[in-house]
Amino acid sequence: MRNRAIVAALVISIVTVILAACGGGKSGSSGNEKVIKSTAAGDMTVTLASDTGEVKSGDNDLILSFADSSGKTVDVGAASLKFHMPGMGSMPEMNDEATLTTTDTPGKYRAKVNVEMAGTWEAVINYQGPKGTGQASMTVNAK
Repeated sequence: MRNRAIVAALVISIVTVILAACGGGKSGSSGNEKVIKSTAAGDMTVTLASDTGEVKSGDNDLILSFADSSGKTVDVGAASLKFHMPGMGSMPEMNDEATLTTTDTPGKYRAKVNVEMAGTWEAVINYQGPKGTGQASMTVNAK
């Protein structure tokens, strides 16, 4: 009987360590996001965040979320995120599309995007679903 208790405790400990290493089974974020920027979209607030609180040149893992006036996330259905920089001189315009995946929290998306260069970008967000169809944009600086 004592051996069973030891084995059970060992199994529980291993499962706990694995869940902690994998984020406790929650997909989508570490829970330590720092806001990069927020903007209004209709009666919602759209927020872009990351672990560092900034967008950088190169690969980025971001969190895009939609919240109501009380701060509760709201499901907007399909969403997209694009980083746009207009052409300047001989440099053509750039459009870096993010790949969005849903998380366990409706209205919160994980965004993976490669931002081509440092500078000022316009983050363009589109959504279509239970909250209607809409668009928002915000200026962000990639470092």
